[in-house]
Amino acid sequence: MLNSVELAAQVGEALKSKKLLLTVAESCTGGGICQAITEIAGSSDWFDCGFVTYSNSSKSELLDISPSLIAQHGAVSEEIAAAMAEGALASSEAHIAISTTGIAGPGGAVPGKPVGTVCFGWQVGGTTHTERLVFGGDRHSVREQTIVHALDRLLRHLKEV
Repeated sequence: MLNSVELAAQVGEALKSKKLLLTVAESCTGGGICQAITEIAGSSDWFDCGFVTYSNSSKSELLDISPSLIAQHGAVSEEIAAAMAEGALASSEAHIAISTTGIAGPGGAVPGKPVGTVCFGWQVGGTTHTERLVFGGDRHSVREQTIVHALDRLLRHLKEV
């Protein structure tokens, strides 16, 4: 399996070939996706910007997510992941978005959402896709698996555009 930087390079090639710009909205990954992307020389050709919205208030302020939506579904939900991706697009010049929100651990678990729960959002070609997974391992491992999965799935979605 490819690592996050190798996947980011493939994402970049796909975006460049389609003349598309990417934006990222991250919570549990804390900028890790942006870090992988900006390891690639020339990523400014296909990467617009990233939002690290760790707190609920930053999700509302920077991505225009209604506090009532967060209260209704919880910050770690597919609904919020979708809203994060859509908000990042609306707040950027990008055409494509990735979002992540989750519980990397070691604490933070709530009923129905154990440590390792991550919700993803991808806004590609005018369609928002979401997914919820539960990863094993420690905090570092959960975050790394999240970054790799977010980029890998984006590659798959880009093939459909």
